[in-house]
Amino acid sequence: MNVWLGVGAAMCMVAAVAVAQGGGATWDFQGDAVNGPPAGFSFGRTGQGREGKWVVLTDPSAPSGDHVLAQTDTDDTDYRFPVAVANTPEVKDLRLEVRCKPVSGKVDQACGVVFRFKDPGNYYVARANALEDNVNLYHVVDGKRRQIKGWKGKVTKNEWHSLAVEARGDHLQVFWEGKPIVDAKDDTFRDAGKVGLWTKADSVTYFDALTVKQL
Repeated sequence: MNVWLGVGAAMCMVAAVAVAQGGGATWDFQGDAVNGPPAGFSFGRTGQGREGKWVVLTDPSAPSGDHVLAQTDTDDTDYRFPVAVANTPEVKDLRLEVRCKPVSGKVDQACGVVFRFKDPGNYYVARANALEDNVNLYHVVDGKRRQIKGWKGKVTKNEWHSLAVEARGDHLQVFWEGKPIVDAKDDTFRDAGKVGLWTKADSVTYFDALTVKQL
């Protein structure tokens, strides 16, 4: 727990944990101190390169207040996937949604959500990429990423987007801007896991309004 973030951040985390006990949680980062990491999250990296730097910044354009969680490390190692994972709750069947804004990156401009997360080498991830104009669903097993299914469509840099997933058993769906775009079956991870955020390579990405609901 990042106790140095202060009373406001601590109260925000307690509120999130209280919601999590009912099977869901929401993080808007409004109670977290700017230029520091958010309370209630752990950080890691799949692949090679630096671990990543996750800090709370201000962005007046953000959907839920002016605080956002940003990944700001521009290490351009290609097979590098920084993750920020909420410590609670652990959920199996869920709807997970975030607002995200790809800001910059020469190798990638990616924003993603992870779910049924076990550790930095084992999880599902749905991600959008503004350089490739696509949204893909993957599973990562022992640190190796494999695409399950994908969708081609516009992903605009420096604009806020809505990315969501729903998981019911082996039925996985991805939603972009509120519309279903990926429908797939996969049973690689069958148990409950943590949820969080994901980027790739040198992507600088802002995130806001991360919400998980148990289905």
